[in-house]
Formats: sequence, structure tokens, C-alpha cells
Amino acid sequence: MDKVNIQDKLSLIGEYWKPAVVGELNGQQVKLVKIQDEFTMHHHENEDELFMVIKGTLKMDYGDRIIEVNEGEFLIVPRGVKHKPMADSEVHLLLFEPGTTLNTGNVKNELTVDQPKKI
Repeated sequence: MDKVNIQDKLSLIGEYWKPAVVGELNGQQVKLVKIQDEFTMHHHENEDELFMVIKGTLKMDYGDRIIEVNEGEFLIVPRGVKHKPMADSEVHLLLFEPGTTLNTGNVKNELTVDQPKKI
């Protein structure tokens, strides 16, 4: 039952789009990730996702609209909703989602992280 320093954990992340697990509770995982540029348009059949912005501005592209999420704000993407995270410059995110969530959802490509590392 130790505390987690988010900034310390973020300093251990050196690659974009590679989420790392920093906590687990009730089948859910707390992850940190650094992003920049565009991700893959995808959806999750069975999982909702929470994206909380620690640093920067996240742009969530839903295909028909883009929502900007700023520092200290969060966005929940419901299961089944197509989305593509984007960032004009480096963004730090805290993710809260079921442990079964694959970062690229229904898409498998070079950005897929099957087993995120624990830090």
C-alpha cells in the first residue's frame, strides 16, 4: 500500500504510445502513457476507457467531431465507440480501464502493446 508519484513514473516512460501499468484494482488497471501525433482509429467491444490529461492537450477524434481535453480534465470513451487519440505536442495521460483492454482495441498493428510493462 505505497503511494504512487505520477511524475516519477512518467519519467520512466521513454516511448510514445507505450502504456505502462502503475496500479491495479478490482480488475481495472491504472496506466500512464506519453503520446504525440496520431494513433490508430479503433474501438473496444467490451471496455470503457478513461483518459485523464496530466500534461498538454489531448484531441480525441470520433470521425465526425474532435473533442479537446486539457490538463486536469478527463474523457470517458464508452465501449463500441470508434476513436483516435491525437496530440500536436507531447501529452501525458493517465488511463483507467479494465485489465483486458488492448491499447489498439479491434486493430492489431505496430502500435499494439499486448502486455504493458509494470513500473
